[in-house]
Amino acid sequence: MLGTTFTLAIRSILRHKLRSFLTTLGIIIGVAAVVAMVTLGNATTAAVQQQIASLGTNILQVRPGQGFGRGGGGPRPPDFEEADVEAVKEQIAGVTAVAPQAQTTGTAIHEGANWSTTVNGTTGDFFKVQPWPLTAGRIFSPAEEAAGKSVCIIGNTVRQNLFRGGRAVGQRMRVNNISCDVIGTLSTRGQAGFGGDQDDVIIMPIKMVQRRFTGNRDIRLMLVGIDSAYDSAQVQSSLSDLLRERRRIEPGQEDNFNIFDTAQISATMTQSTTLLTRIVAAVAAISLIVGGIGIMNIMLVSVTERTREIGIRLAIGAIASEVLLQFLVEAIVLSVLGGLMGLVLAQVAIGILTPLMQVPWMFDLQINVIAFLISAVIGVVFGFFPARRAASLNPIDALRHE
Repeated sequence: MLGTTFTLAIRSILRHKLRSFLTTLGIIIGVAAVVAMVTLGNATTAAVQQQIASLGTNILQVRPGQGFGRGGGGPRPPDFEEADVEAVKEQIAGVTAVAPQAQTTGTAIHEGANWSTTVNGTTGDFFKVQPWPLTAGRIFSPAEEAAGKSVCIIGNTVRQNLFRGGRAVGQRMRVNNISCDVIGTLSTRGQAGFGGDQDDVIIMPIKMVQRRFTGNRDIRLMLVGIDSAYDSAQVQSSLSDLLRERRRIEPGQEDNFNIFDTAQISATMTQSTTLLTRIVAAVAAISLIVGGIGIMNIMLVSVTERTREIGIRLAIGAIASEVLLQFLVEAIVLSVLGGLMGLVLAQVAIGILTPLMQVPWMFDLQINVIAFLISAVIGVVFGFFPARRAASLNPIDALRHE
């Protein structure tokens, strides 16, 4: 009986192809929206985690000031000094390396090509703290650091714009009016969490940048690498106590520096993107309910159109449960077909949007299965009332229906 009922449902759907398609359109859009939004949300979360992981998983970023969204008037907090870097290295247990940084901007020039970029002055510890391998060349030596030699390591964006993607190691270039030898090229990192290009950078010895670019010995950022065997919270607390002592901050006064833990940043960003994904998916799921209402509406119309047919079936011996099953199966078939078409549409949308959003392509089997099952459940829920109405018709009244 079930096979016959399924065949009758398919025939009824094919009899009104356009109406059946428009009926399932709400389910198609709903399933596609939910699957696409959840998948793209997960891909965005993965991209953010990857970008933060590229900064290092056991790193503390230490900056002068009170952090984002805090502060206001008053004098600018003093920058760090070289003695602060040495104190952190020597006095904090669990610290593997400390990389001071002095940043500025400059225009790089090579054989008529020029490119505005970020100039980052640091030490060799930068490459111990950050997982950023070189594609060619070497990092600067301790002797070059100490003397502030005019050598540089360039990111991939700078290499593409100045050297047309060709070999840069061994070439000479100018940054503003300062000549430097290119001794290394960095591997590609991509965009940072706030949209900046991490590959658009030139790295030089910090003493060179301080002497020829910034004109002072201030340090605006320290990257502190932590041994994985130590508790990062404990290291962070010890670091905070040391800096408060060195910067002569009295008990009860707020810090005039801030410490960011990359692991905490990653967890916070993951929670935020996950919450936004769920909110967007919930909004998209509303269209599934609208699609279910559309199926119920068309099925009620179908019951009215086929009242005489129902009356004949009941008059010749069909029982009410068979009539109910026929219309219920028809509603389920409509919603299932809509679900399948929605899954296909979702994959097409994901394939188009992932390159535009610059996030990795992902296939989430779980959300695809859940969305398909929900579409089937919607067919049962919203198809039951029209099916029951058809099954409860009086055969005599149905035969008299015009």
